[in-house]
Amino acid sequence: MLIVILLLLFTAQLASAQDTFTGVERIVALGDVHGDYPAFIEILQSAGVIDAKSRWTGGKTHLVLTGDMLDRGPASRKVMDLLMALEKPAAKAGGRVHALIGNHEAMNMYGDLRYVSPGEFAAFKTGESDRVRDALWEQELAQNPNQLTKADRKKWDEEHPLGWVEHRLQFGTEGTYGKWLRTKNAIVKINDSVFLHGGISTKFEELSIEQVNNTIRAELKDVTKINQNTSVLIHPDGLLWYRGLAQDNGPEILQLTLRLLEKHGVKRIVIGHTPTPGAVLPRLGGRVISIDAGMSAYYGSNRACLIIEGEKLYAMHRGQKIELPNNDAEFMTYLKKVAALEKPSSQLSKFVAQVLAQSPSVR
Repeated sequence: MLIVILLLLFTAQLASAQDTFTGVERIVALGDVHGDYPAFIEILQSAGVIDAKSRWTGGKTHLVLTGDMLDRGPASRKVMDLLMALEKPAAKAGGRVHALIGNHEAMNMYGDLRYVSPGEFAAFKTGESDRVRDALWEQELAQNPNQLTKADRKKWDEEHPLGWVEHRLQFGTEGTYGKWLRTKNAIVKINDSVFLHGGISTKFEELSIEQVNNTIRAELKDVTKINQNTSVLIHPDGLLWYRGLAQDNGPEILQLTLRLLEKHGVKRIVIGHTPTPGAVLPRLGGRVISIDAGMSAYYGSNRACLIIEGEKLYAMHRGQKIELPNNDAEFMTYLKKVAALEKPSSQLSKFVAQVLAQSPSVR
């Protein structure tokens, strides 16, 4: 029995660390949720991975979130709770849920709370929150008897709203969400695609997928391992922060992309982090696909995700399944199709109008 238990534990550890998958029939990938639970539910339902009661209906689908489930919106906790609830039924059906680490997940774990909305702290508030916060204030007073007075309390309360203490505990190494997130990958390879949050820069292009994931998990479990100059986790050119694959043009970024595709043996890199004008957008000849369409209310409530079925790639845009383009002419057709699903005043419609004005031959 002891051997069986040890084998099960070992298998569980391997499963949590697995970052390469083959033979996957269907992939649904979406970008930054940012605490917008209604938008999250709407997209998952339109992609057919959950039903009206938020139960897994995706079968063998692999659901990928490319990070930034948290911050800016009020319901990050509900988003995480749903993902945690879907993991087992998805696996039982032969599918998988990949909740990847983005910069905002990392920030919540190492204590950078600049973008945590009031609603997120409030979601952790309990009937004991007043007492818990008072106890923390008393600790502050005891540690700084000559620096803090009761007059400082109002400002301190504003910086530590009710639920703040519970939030920090839950994202700690022993907290429910902190424990869960610290088992997650930052990058995965599924079939012929690599998925991650920000991108891979020249600074870190030599690292393998396994090296990236192991390093980031180690740094999140022990923040003393974080080095400002070399950390994959917090460096501006690290995989959680880099925007070059989403924004840069020219031969240098194309050559970097080609090297990355060859290194990892894939056809494309799928990224979030950098909001598009409101749609799933392929770039660099379809070698990079940006899927942060800005689904959250904070970024415009755009409803889109990526679906990969075999060799076919689609955008699920406002509930409509539209094939992604393979060349420039198809790209313009695709843009017009997705723009037709939006209001004329939308950011996407304005973007498409600008592109068409620059390319009148494809009208």
